Amino acid sequence: MEYIHLPVLLLIGLTVVIGFYMGKNMKYIKLPSIIGYMIFGVVIGPSLLNLFTEGLIEELSFITELALGFVALTIGIELKLSSLRKLGKGIIYVILIESFGAFIIVFSGVYLLTHSIPMALIFGAIAPASAPAGTVAVIHEYKAKGPLTKALYAVVGFDDGLGIIIFGFAAAFARSLLLQQTSAETANIWLSMLIPIKEVLLSLVIGGLLATIFSLLSRRLKHANDVFILIFGFIIISIGLCEAFHLSLILTNMIIGMLIINTQPHSLVQKLHDRLPIFMPLLFILFFTLAGANLHLSKLPSLGLLGIVYVVARTTGLVGGSYLGSILGKTKDVIRKYLGYGILSQAGVAIGLALIVKHEFSGLGKVVETVNNVNITTGDKIGAMVITTVTATCIFFEIIGPVLTKIVLEKAGETNQK
Repeated sequence: MEYIHLPVLLLIGLTVVIGFYMGKNMKYIKLPSIIGYMIFGVVIGPSLLNLFTEGLIEELSFITELALGFVALTIGIELKLSSLRKLGKGIIYVILIESFGAFIIVFSGVYLLTHSIPMALIFGAIAPASAPAGTVAVIHEYKAKGPLTKALYAVVGFDDGLGIIIFGFAAAFARSLLLQQTSAETANIWLSMLIPIKEVLLSLVIGGLLATIFSLLSRRLKHANDVFILIFGFIIISIGLCEAFHLSLILTNMIIGMLIINTQPHSLVQKLHDRLPIFMPLLFILFFTLAGANLHLSKLPSLGLLGIVYVVARTTGLVGGSYLGSILGKTKDVIRKYLGYGILSQAGVAIGLALIVKHEFSGLGKVVETVNNVNITTGDKIGAMVITTVTATCIFFEIIGPVLTKIVLEKAGETNQK
């Protein structure tokens, strides 16, 4: 598709201004602002006008990483241990059961459809991955406060780490099954299962280390602007370290926020609370416009029966798992009734996991067909189906997820906006 060459800064400026008004206008149809940002992104992205080309989106990926870093920090500084204790041990039940519930139900549904254990394992492992940015953006826009809001922060934060572990083990086992098809070596499979655990532990260590250094340096700072500049630098450092060591960006920065809120004076935390709401809306405009540009509408026709099974099974697993976990954990009624509908968003993390599968499963397994003298293996076929299906279903979840989050927060009576 032909496109108009415009300076990058001009495009970013237009994105902020036009995206801002697109978001504002969503109130007339009672939708969250981020839906307006994503619609604008689709319009200017490769699907329609192609002002934001694939190459430019890749160049601007640092904006996405920066936004996710601050989203994770925001989640962390809402997770005060005293507040989590009020939610009770039930929130642990919820996180475990909704994550494993999504895995088990998606695995079962995909296996019944495809009769392929490796493919079912991969789809099941990707299902628990959430997109916390959408949930956090809606909470910020509607100034939500209350037990459901606290529970949403906790679940979308901690299930990222759990999702990494589930994916690591499931992907390693699926890889083992594919290698066995060609009698290849499987000795390193158990070692590969240690990778996700190492990733989570390193994320905790680096997040803790950065939080400690920040706390020491910030004690002498009196002005909120100075504290914000310092935390801005530390989040960028954290993102860079995560990229260098292949760590969880969300988990690392969430730990920074958690340690700050639970170890530092209220005055320091208040300085961050005063500045983050000023900065975050700008990041949300850029982040969700780029997210919209990444939503390729051409992928929708490829959704197919597999995509429908994945959408239904994942929704059932997350909603049903949250409900069952809330019953077993004896949480408040408002959490039991509504939490599952507020955690359905799925985007970047899931697509990232799908790309890992496409790359690491390439050439594995037996040859199933030959196209233009190129052998297509079971691993190639799984990689192609996963990336296509997950990309298509993310369009659905990215649109419906924030809308449902808004609805359940309103039903819970926790929104605070006229």
